[in-house]
Amino acid sequence: MRNPRVLTEGALMLAIFTVLMLLSLYVPLIGTLAFFVLPLPLILFSSKYSVWNSILVLIGSLGLSFLFGGLLALPVAFMVATTGLVIGWCVKARVDKMRLFMAASLTLVINIVIGYVVSILFLGVNVIEDSLKESKAAYYSLFKTLGQEPDKKLVDSLESSIDLVQTLMPTLFVGISVVLALIFILINFPIMKRLGRDVPVFKPFREWKLPKSILWYYLITLVLSMILQPEKGTYVYTALINILYVLQTLMAVQGLSFIYFFAHLKGWSKGILVLITIISIPLLYLVRILGIIDLGFDLRQRLQRKS
Repeated sequence: MRNPRVLTEGALMLAIFTVLMLLSLYVPLIGTLAFFVLPLPLILFSSKYSVWNSILVLIGSLGLSFLFGGLLALPVAFMVATTGLVIGWCVKARVDKMRLFMAASLTLVINIVIGYVVSILFLGVNVIEDSLKESKAAYYSLFKTLGQEPDKKLVDSLESSIDLVQTLMPTLFVGISVVLALIFILINFPIMKRLGRDVPVFKPFREWKLPKSILWYYLITLVLSMILQPEKGTYVYTALINILYVLQTLMAVQGLSFIYFFAHLKGWSKGILVLITIISIPLLYLVRILGIIDLGFDLRQRLQRKS
């Protein structure tokens, strides 16, 4: 930081980060947008300067966030700033966009898990369980207000849904991280382009294709779940069901990517693609099967040969 230019840019990025952090914490509507732009100062700085200088800016951003936003701002600042640093380093190293996306998602997963564990161990707060209990209490309270007894089938359905959410917590963390990483990239990269920075680009969605090994992992997990048939609540059951849900989601993405590929091959309009995407949401099991077939039998290559 002895270089005056580096020092000036570092101070500027810290000021922007602090303002965005305060907006995201205390201004309702603008704050949501500010949160998604929050990694930008760290991305811009770390994509240009050394790792050591970037770490110094990270420490400065945490200090300022704590000073102006209090304890509440610290975990948010740490999660977003570290993700911004990782994205910036990947941009500087010219890593392709898919690997960059995976690195950002992994960083967010680690941060979310650390935050969750710290909140339970040191604050005695389990955000997810507390939210589920509040939802359950609100459900019973509604029926009490109406002077009715809650239907037994609805109660059983609610209980099983709560159990499923608790079991799928690891998958939930991964899902939140992936969505957040994608939003950070989709919002901040166009801004970086406007500022004259080189950023990697995704392949078109129709060209996304999973490695064939994912199909084998999926089949092995299915076979293990049928052979072992573990009891609910056991570690084996939790591990298998989480892996299965993640792999099923990947198969659905593969299937949807194939639909986009087929639409491009046939020259369908964007309006038809949007309609197909909306229709596919309640029919994800069919999309998943299509993804399995595409991955297992190379449907795209067959169609390309025919065309």
